[in-house]
Amino acid sequence: MNEISPALSAEELERYARHIVLPEIGGAGQQKLKRARVLVLGAGGLGAPVLAYLAAAGVGTLGIVDDDRVSLSNLQRQVIHDTGSVGAAKVDSARMAIGRLNPHAAVETHLTRLDAANARPLVADYDVVVDGSDNFSARYALADACAAESRPLVTAAVGRFDGSLTVLKPYERRADGTALPGYRDLFPNPPPEGVVPSCAEAGIVGALTGVMGSLQAMEVIKLITGIGEPLVGRLLMYDALSARFETIRFGRHKAGF
Repeated sequence: MNEISPALSAEELERYARHIVLPEIGGAGQQKLKRARVLVLGAGGLGAPVLAYLAAAGVGTLGIVDDDRVSLSNLQRQVIHDTGSVGAAKVDSARMAIGRLNPHAAVETHLTRLDAANARPLVADYDVVVDGSDNFSARYALADACAAESRPLVTAAVGRFDGSLTVLKPYERRADGTALPGYRDLFPNPPPEGVVPSCAEAGIVGALTGVMGSLQAMEVIKLITGIGEPLVGRLLMYDALSARFETIRFGRHKAGF
């Protein structure tokens, strides 16, 4: 991240006052948020709350990668879009919504489908990356690119009434010298085609994506400001029907990343 601390205007000081009074964040933390560049893959169910909360938090630049258009069936969960944006490119709809929410947040749109060929150049231009994708090929391509470019990845997945979340930094090591785990340590191989049903096939509760996306945004804020303990080497699982959170630890696979 650019180490030059940008000055906060009087309007920004008022806008972010509830952050600034927190000793853990303060003015210095808010300046870190202002100069941060965050890439979000997907402007859908997970990406919607991530983008909204990061924009509201004062993240200076948000990059959005999505090649899809808003459909009426999206609106049950993708709350950054509205009825009037049906048919529009999701990146454009999200950019307009962010502009209404916080004009201080710059938005860079990437109307493209992320794959192994373009993932690394996209990732390299940002400080933190968020995975809100809905397909395994994009997840693996993004995770591999983040590992190669030494960028922290906040990744989540949802289905029906369940969600999971973790933070990946496989390019770093613990104090004892052991390498931190990556995505392929948690999920070595993608499942066979057709084994995991899509949201369109299995269904999903819209509010679930709000819960998990908000948790992703919180992890990003922690990473940028350097507060708390990010979910590195830990997988957070949420069962919405029983209102239960569980966390399990996982480590590096013997075969490596």
